[in-house]
Amino acid sequence: MTGRRLTSLLACVTTAAAGASLLTGCGVLPGTTGGSREPVTVMTWAPDGTRATNMPGMPAMAQAYARWANASGGIDGHELRILTCNEQNTSAGAAACARRAVREKVVAVVGSYSQNGRAFMAPLEAAGIPYIGGYGISEDEFTSPLSYPVNGGQASLMAGHGMQLAESCRKVSLVRPDTLAGDKLPDLLNSGLRKSRHGGATDIPAVEDAGEYTQQAGRARTKAGREDGCVAAVLGERTQTFFDSFRRLPEPEPEDERNTDDDSVDAVRISSVLGSVSQPVIDRTGGARSPFEGAYVTGWYPEANDARWAPMRKVIQRHAFADNRVDPADAGVQTTWIAYTVLKKVIESLDRDTITAGAVSHALDRGVTIDTGGLTPELRWRYEDMLGAPRFPRIVNHQVTFQVVRQGRLVAQKPGFVDVGETVLTAP
Repeated sequence: MTGRRLTSLLACVTTAAAGASLLTGCGVLPGTTGGSREPVTVMTWAPDGTRATNMPGMPAMAQAYARWANASGGIDGHELRILTCNEQNTSAGAAACARRAVREKVVAVVGSYSQNGRAFMAPLEAAGIPYIGGYGISEDEFTSPLSYPVNGGQASLMAGHGMQLAESCRKVSLVRPDTLAGDKLPDLLNSGLRKSRHGGATDIPAVEDAGEYTQQAGRARTKAGREDGCVAAVLGERTQTFFDSFRRLPEPEPEDERNTDDDSVDAVRISSVLGSVSQPVIDRTGGARSPFEGAYVTGWYPEANDARWAPMRKVIQRHAFADNRVDPADAGVQTTWIAYTVLKKVIESLDRDTITAGAVSHALDRGVTIDTGGLTPELRWRYEDMLGAPRFPRIVNHQVTFQVVRQGRLVAQKPGFVDVGETVLTAP
């Protein structure tokens, strides 16, 4: 290794900031990018090791992407350096990660997960740092002028899920987190249900990090009814815990003689959205024997075995090594791949020796168009490209996919994308 390469590699190694856990360095392979172009430093953060939702695959995917890009000479001649941070699922953790991004002078925060939008967006906005392709879990990602979402977030998922359930469910119970973000979900689900003249769902708030959900599961089953009833749970990583409690409920007593033969808990269909249910979760819970067998699931992207994911899978195979955090079927990993695709296209469009945060956001605002290989519609963030929904004005991708679990695999329930833009616009 030459002195120049060693210096470049050592420059990526940092220590943890007070209040924020830096998971690793940039993960750059010892190759040269050539030319005189300056390195580009970005950050990816996500919670890890918490009692609620964890997304370790997102920073791990970012590192794999950097190894792949740098092995090929960098992005347009720029070495890509990745800083990662444990957001810890707290507002203090999110703010600390954002402040570190400012201190490190990153040109963007890319492909990250945080429910604490208010905590992290203010420091980024003050420093002019764009937030590209966040997971879409916080409302601030769809209101900040420096946020560039690649999907329609929870808003599109929930509105689409209502449309999906309206086709098959007479009554719906929604179990969701008793949080500020969770409070928005019933209205969004109901906007989709009512598009098909369906009544609203029964709203059942639940503690996000509970160890069991027997009480909520019993209420959800009762309110859904025994005839074409559906129970939707959107609890992030705890969705699996909820459906385990649901599965363990005792058989219901028949309401009258007419119900003794046909009505049982099996008559209730379960459902969720991608992120709360994923292929890795289905695999861990028994595959075809999983409690999720037959579940309806709404997602942002094509199913995990779709050929359009082949480039990402090749990068994971060659550059994620034996890192089991990087699962190509994980929605966080997929979102991170798309977010870095955006970053790559923007840097290439700039064609400059030095890349700055201001240059990146300016290019995005001016309308650089991103082709994601069919994983999303073409992405562009001009004012006229945005949906303009009252609470989610910066949605530019309002397409979702309807999926179902069959024989232990998430497969398409219907082909192609479903546009939920009008449904999101009608949500209160």
